[in-house]
Amino acid sequence: MSEAQTLGLQELLRVSPVADEVAGRFQAAGHRLALVGGSVRDALLGRLGNDLDFTTDARPQQVLKLVKGWADAVWDVGIAFGTVGARKDTPEGSFLIEITTYRSEAYDRTSRKPEVTYGASIEEDLVRRDFTVNAMAVDLPGRGFVDPHHGLDDLERRVLRTPATPEESFSDDPLRMMRAARFAAQLDFTPAPEVVAAMTAMAERITIVSAERVQAELNKLLLSDHPVKGLRLLVDTGLADHVLPELPALRLESDEHHRHKDVYEHSLTVLEQAIALEQEGPDLVLRLAALLHDIGKPRTRRFESDGRVSFHHHEMVGAKMTRKRMRDLKYSKDLIEDVSRLVELHLRFHGYGGGEWTDSAVRRYVNDAGPLLERLHKLTRSDCTTRNRKKAAALSRTYDGLEDRIAELKEREELDAVRPALDGNQIMELLGLKPGPQVGKAYKHMLELRLEHGPMEHEEAVAALRAWWAAQG
Repeated sequence: MSEAQTLGLQELLRVSPVADEVAGRFQAAGHRLALVGGSVRDALLGRLGNDLDFTTDARPQQVLKLVKGWADAVWDVGIAFGTVGARKDTPEGSFLIEITTYRSEAYDRTSRKPEVTYGASIEEDLVRRDFTVNAMAVDLPGRGFVDPHHGLDDLERRVLRTPATPEESFSDDPLRMMRAARFAAQLDFTPAPEVVAAMTAMAERITIVSAERVQAELNKLLLSDHPVKGLRLLVDTGLADHVLPELPALRLESDEHHRHKDVYEHSLTVLEQAIALEQEGPDLVLRLAALLHDIGKPRTRRFESDGRVSFHHHEMVGAKMTRKRMRDLKYSKDLIEDVSRLVELHLRFHGYGGGEWTDSAVRRYVNDAGPLLERLHKLTRSDCTTRNRKKAAALSRTYDGLEDRIAELKEREELDAVRPALDGNQIMELLGLKPGPQVGKAYKHMLELRLEHGPMEHEEAVAALRAWWAAQG
């Protein structure tokens, strides 16, 4: 460890008295405690926050006793896996702490949950960790640096290696293969050749891991600084065939605008361009929609008589495929609906030709997008990946025109929540109806009039409703 790194780590610990405080309690009780794993890695990278990971020889029940009365909050939801959580409030801020007993864990061939056994030494604990850059520790309170697997060297070389053989590591927990892709994306590290080879050979083992754990890793990858690097690794090793098969399925599909480029490369480019448009930090909904927006193309590809390739209605098919894949990955209902809706709407802009947007068309566009409008703007702009500068500029100007039209119409009328002039109760009162399908039909008709013609005066709306009702026979 270089002098600069030593000083940097010591300074970090010096300004984090919470670490020394908790270590003193363990030392007084005759136990060892060390800052470990991602906390040490992030400290050396200069990116450590207020989440601190520790490891100890104390058993979970002993850990609970040692932190109670000192921590401001304690929770034991992870105690079955040897982990106790705590929160400590200090003048420097609140620290979230996890303290885990030395352990080893492994999967059998059929289990979806790891079997946990406790270890006797920190060295035994470190060898079971996923990568050498996460297998470093700082013994507390003495601050001795523990690095039996040369994680510091790998950190400086930005390489991902495993403390044990990759085959042993990935057999113990197959999710580590996805973590390799996630760390490549988060830290811009490169997996060692033997790690990539093991990921490729063992990719099918990921199927024993629960969908919830897979989803959590995929989210962390997508929300990272370099998600495309991680996604390429998932595809190239075959892991994506098991967790997101729609992505590698795009590799052989020609894009209808650029036949020299397949839809897989196009989708990764759209993702990168969408990320560049984010204004308030990483947006999982936008990133998922950008990645998945064209997954309906393989199922809708047709070779036309004039030699062109078409993908008619791929947005509708893609939306259905998106829903299914996200359900399989146990995403929340709201997230599924938002992402699949964006996939469904991503071509809507192109249906209006050269930009001759009527008031009615603008209302429908805004109404259909609803609260997803800003994301739809970003997705649609990101979907233009043409190398033809003149064409790209024309598309950008056309979309600028649409956004201008939306702004103009918003100044004249309510667009964010378009509602008909008459609500359901008024419709029932005017037509003498009880709640039922007819009320819904009448409401839909009045909404259609609102979208087509804009706001209506009350008398005008009543007359239109009565006219529609009379026509129903």
